[in-house]
Amino acid sequence: MRLRVLGCSGGIGGRHLRTTTFLVDQDILIDAGTGLGDLSLAELSQIDHVFVTHSHLDHVTSIPFLIDTVGGMRDRPITVYASPGTVEILRNHLFNWSIWPDFSEIPLPDAPFLRYQEVKVGEPVRLGKRWITPLPANHTVPAVGYQLDSGTGSLVFSGDTGPNDALWKAVNAIGNLKYLIIETAFSNKERALAEVSKHLCPDMLAEELAKLERSAEIYVTHLKPGEIELTMQEIEDCAAHFRPRMLQNNQVFDF
Repeated sequence: MRLRVLGCSGGIGGRHLRTTTFLVDQDILIDAGTGLGDLSLAELSQIDHVFVTHSHLDHVTSIPFLIDTVGGMRDRPITVYASPGTVEILRNHLFNWSIWPDFSEIPLPDAPFLRYQEVKVGEPVRLGKRWITPLPANHTVPAVGYQLDSGTGSLVFSGDTGPNDALWKAVNAIGNLKYLIIETAFSNKERALAEVSKHLCPDMLAEELAKLERSAEIYVTHLKPGEIELTMQEIEDCAAHFRPRMLQNNQVFDF
């Protein structure tokens, strides 16, 4: 499997600040933030599957544009995979005719541009030889992370999450773990905000990484624009022994 980072920022502004969007091979998205807009029309038309971690705008904002752009070019609907709670939010608050048309009903109810598939934590979805398994997340709305497993290696994306013992229990059971992408949305001075919004700050990241029992390359995502240097310095100060690195736009992982 190959994962290409199209966006990994906690906000926008500047050439490389795109919100969370990962392209897996040519046909799978993990979230669909503002980074999706950098793909060509031909690349967009090849996307068959969108796995959503949660319903916040920085992770779903480009799904409506994707479906509107390529729906008529395809012979089958795009499948959006999400937890039952997230599917309900998307139906009620995004594809609801007020914010955007309900493409799960059009152009025809029996031939829509969009279909939903509910996923559950711990139950893998198989796509050919690839396995994508929802993992526990602890956020302010229904949320999951994902394990991407090629059979020879796995990449874990935490999604947006606060402290989360259940995640580490699942991660520590992954024998072929190669990469861990984990969020850190706030600097230490904003720890109270991180706690109430169920994100991590550097000190909390260090506390969480202490629960990891597997060897993996660790990358930090979801940094807030304007605090990137401060937050990465704080991560260096408190978690250097885990050797975390800042995730970069256009970075590629093969596993």
